[in-house]
Amino acid sequence: MKIYLALISAVALTLSACSQEPAAPAASAPSEPAASASAEAPAASAPTAPAASEAAHAAASSADTACQTVVEAGDDMKYNKTEINISKSCKEYTITLKHMGTMPKTAMGHDLVIAKSEDVDGVAKDGAAAGAENDFIKAGDERIIAHTKLIGSSEEATVKVDTSKFSAGNKYEFFCTFPGHLAMMRGSVNLID
Repeated sequence: MKIYLALISAVALTLSACSQEPAAPAASAPSEPAASASAEAPAASAPTAPAASEAAHAAASSADTACQTVVEAGDDMKYNKTEINISKSCKEYTITLKHMGTMPKTAMGHDLVIAKSEDVDGVAKDGAAAGAENDFIKAGDERIIAHTKLIGSSEEATVKVDTSKFSAGNKYEFFCTFPGHLAMMRGSVNLID
């Protein structure tokens, strides 16, 4: 009788695996109900512990990323973001720039500079005059709130932005000072609640 029940259970499991509907519980011998109920109990409670752990991890991860972002740029002269939103609760905001292209920085270098919108053109012009040896950044330019170094293929650079340098009522942008890139590589920086 046990062999017969085992064969029926195997066939039912095989058929349910081929079906898109969940399998119906296999018939079991009257002497086995307690064993099957106890075997199912741990399986039902197991998913709740990882789900709670995943929710806690997601909340911690969200808090960790609230004051940081990653911006990518490539050989197509574009950032992958058109805006950076910085929470007013962040005293410091970390931006990592990643160069996803294949060209070296001498041919297709990128940086990320933050300044008031009204200062962008002047900062870029003075940066071009400063030259590649200065990463296209004029030394001591007080209009610049923050900037990364110039990077090329597969490189990355990180800058920490002091958010106290932003003031209400002003508009801010991030942009690339490599000559010729400003027209395509620029976006807004927004302070949000």
